[in-house]
Amino acid sequence: MAALPSLSLGAAAQSYPARPVHLIVGFAAGGPNDTTARLMGQWLSERLGQQFIIENRTGAGGNIGTEVVVRAPPDGYTLLLAASSNAVNATLYDKLSYDFIRDIAPVAGLVRVPNVLVVNPSVPVKTVPEFIAYAKARPGQINMATSGNGSTTHISGELFKAMAGVDLVAVAYRGGGPALVDLLGGQMQVMFEPSIAVIELIRAGKLRALAVTSATRSDLMPDVPTVGEFVPGYEASQWYGIGAPKGTPAEVIARLNSEVNMALADPKLQARLAEQGSTPTPMTPAEFAKLIADETEKWGKLVRSGHIKAE
Repeated sequence: MAALPSLSLGAAAQSYPARPVHLIVGFAAGGPNDTTARLMGQWLSERLGQQFIIENRTGAGGNIGTEVVVRAPPDGYTLLLAASSNAVNATLYDKLSYDFIRDIAPVAGLVRVPNVLVVNPSVPVKTVPEFIAYAKARPGQINMATSGNGSTTHISGELFKAMAGVDLVAVAYRGGGPALVDLLGGQMQVMFEPSIAVIELIRAGKLRALAVTSATRSDLMPDVPTVGEFVPGYEASQWYGIGAPKGTPAEVIARLNSEVNMALADPKLQARLAEQGSTPTPMTPAEFAKLIADETEKWGKLVRSGHIKAE
């Protein structure tokens, strides 16, 4: 009799999913969050025989979508495209209605995506050391475009400012698109932008890439060094994973984790992810939980020390 509950849960996991699953993305369609979710959703739909529906719930830097999942039944049918923004938001926003680490169960890691330190070609530098020297000679005179306060483009730049000892003026835009327009136009001089958004502009010579923000070089642009090669310890890549409401059965989380990790090992999916500059990061739920905790602490310190506030 005592074994019946565990048998029942195991059977439930084997039959999961029995109906469509909603994967909530807290950002608009077309961005790296959304494209990552759609690639994974398509693979899981084909693999598991139920549709994984991508649902964009935008607003408040991803907080609205996260809250939808926090309040959803913990049955595995409402999932979250978790992102590095969740780790930042834990400190960036003073009065969240949830605690991300407490209320979202980590399911699986997906990918890391580097930003690229790019400058307008009018800036007479070609390397990170040259840019640091150029900036130190012009404190408060170089404009750094961001896609909003607390965005990954912003905190990547703030971390660079702190670790390289330079004074750049952060200018917040309502999204990466308008920021890029002014960077291309010369009103802004530098930006830390996701690789997929700037790779063609770099190839066309409209922007100059100085470095990627990940710990290792990007396969998308292997000749471009990392910031960390010149500023030891620097790392600021975006990451994405899957979360579920707290209390989701462990067997369902284990099933999802196994399927996601199989997807990340699929050569066809790997090729699709590589096209957008993403590196697969298969993890156990415990490993993903540690990443979230470490990133929340790391960015919390930066947000507090830099007195960064949500717009």
